[in-house]
Amino acid sequence: MTAKKAKKNDEEIETEPVDAETDSEEEEIVIDVPEEPEATVDDLPGVGPATAEKLREAGYEDLLSIAVMTPVELADSAELGEAVSVKIIAGAKKLANIGGFLSGGALLERRRQVQKLTSSSSNLDELLGGGFETQAICEVYGEFGSGKTQIGHQLAVNTVLPIEEGGFGGEVFYIDTEDTFRPERITQMARAAGLDPEMVLERIHVARAYNSPHQMLLVDEIKRMSRNIDVKLVIVDSLTSHFRAEYIGRANLAPRQQKLNKHLKELKQLADINNALVLVTNQVHSKPDAMWGDPTKPIGGHIVGHASTFRLYLRKSGKGGRRICRLVDSPNLPEGEAVFVVTADGIRD
Repeated sequence: MTAKKAKKNDEEIETEPVDAETDSEEEEIVIDVPEEPEATVDDLPGVGPATAEKLREAGYEDLLSIAVMTPVELADSAELGEAVSVKIIAGAKKLANIGGFLSGGALLERRRQVQKLTSSSSNLDELLGGGFETQAICEVYGEFGSGKTQIGHQLAVNTVLPIEEGGFGGEVFYIDTEDTFRPERITQMARAAGLDPEMVLERIHVARAYNSPHQMLLVDEIKRMSRNIDVKLVIVDSLTSHFRAEYIGRANLAPRQQKLNKHLKELKQLADINNALVLVTNQVHSKPDAMWGDPTKPIGGHIVGHASTFRLYLRKSGKGGRRICRLVDSPNLPEGEAVFVVTADGIRD
């Protein structure tokens, strides 16, 4: 420490000691500003505990999902009055971050959270850029016996695998609309993967959907259960069978497509919130007026096509369980084909 001296009326006056090292530097002051907690449904004006619970049970955990709803939709799904729904939506718009614009760099950072699930076939994984990815809906369509359900069963088993082995280490929810889920097949595939079959079956939650409204309600039930369970894979096998049987004729085409669109939007929301993969299998029909090419077309038209992140077309190829998988649509991968086989152990090259 040194002392500074100042002259006043020819007299030396000693001032306060000053640290020589910090004499010329300003002292840095750090102020901790506490972050404001993110608003929840409990913070909405006029929403009590009972109404907040209704909103959560209907799957509305964040304010943005409420802010973009219409009063009629919110009233129907959360069993609220339309006037109450109008007030709730208005409050959500004030509290939620409606802007939602992110830089490309921020989106790239979010994409780094995406995980890849192995199919147990390196050919198929390579076609998909490393495997089936989360935050996406993957549609698999093809004729009966083309291997759609086999892929569903294999991915259900692989989801239980640790992340370092190409799995997710999470839980599976399987919505079965055609009574095609077979625990015996899961047992075969689990043993081939070196897993305990009983443990694998405990982590696969299966529900039989008896009609299209029941099928849609089961998605709401998955949302509710996802608060306590690490949902990493949701399988709907098949997506369109009930809708196809219940909405017959051109007069019912518009309501069918509207219901399908709503169903797929809820599935995509489930995938985004839980960083999960949604796999839907789809039935096909033949176009007799097709002059060239393959007349096989998936059910659901443009609604299903636009909602699906990835579209895979399966077809048989000769004997020995050989299948050809064609990547028909992807936002970031080129079209291509991969050959795999269905064996007693599961999907293999």
